[in-house]
Amino acid sequence: MPIAFTQHLDRPLLRDITALAAGIFIVGLSFGAIATSQGVPWWQSTAMSLFVFAGASQFATMGIMTAGGGLAAGVAAGLILNLRHVPYGMAVGGVYWTSLRAKILGTHLLTDQSTAFALAAGDDARKAKQTYWTVAVSLFLVWNAGTVIGGFAGQLVADPAVLGLDAALPAILLALVMPSLKDRRTIAAGLLGTAVALAASFFLPAGVPVLLALVGLVVMWKGANGKREERA
Repeated sequence: MPIAFTQHLDRPLLRDITALAAGIFIVGLSFGAIATSQGVPWWQSTAMSLFVFAGASQFATMGIMTAGGGLAAGVAAGLILNLRHVPYGMAVGGVYWTSLRAKILGTHLLTDQSTAFALAAGDDARKAKQTYWTVAVSLFLVWNAGTVIGGFAGQLVADPAVLGLDAALPAILLALVMPSLKDRRTIAAGLLGTAVALAASFFLPAGVPVLLALVGLVVMWKGANGKREERA
């Protein structure tokens, strides 16, 4: 069982996962509360979190639909945002592609965070697998719990958006990448990707600028090639 993997993970890693889960729980609360305040029944937002399980895409889809954009536009926005999961799956698919059940479950639970933690394990395949499942299952549970609680709590708050709960996820992600920003190539890749995304956001639909930010990886690729040449 995925939960059993936690016994092999070191304390600092478990601490980081716990901190991340706490942040995701808060964002789940925000999603449930905001959805309810927009007139969405709690069971619909709960079903969305259970069967879609894609934070940013859920916010985008819900926002477009409640603003009158229609189902097709909302689903399209969610699909565009989730296109980033294609390279994620290619990067860490080997971690959970061990059986048909694991493939289905592992693909459904694939997120930015589970991918990042699995990749951070490096070449240690066992640790990567343990980390992936621990993060994936933990976030799935807290996200759905947060959505349900937020859905009911939203009925008591006139405007949940003013609480700023939607800022929790970006803050958590920033905290996770901060240690990696000591490397110059990583900083350069991040800055290039950010610049491309910001520029594209003025004339491209939501979701596309984020995908274009992957251009920043060119810096990492060139740097890796340079190191190979030096070794040769």
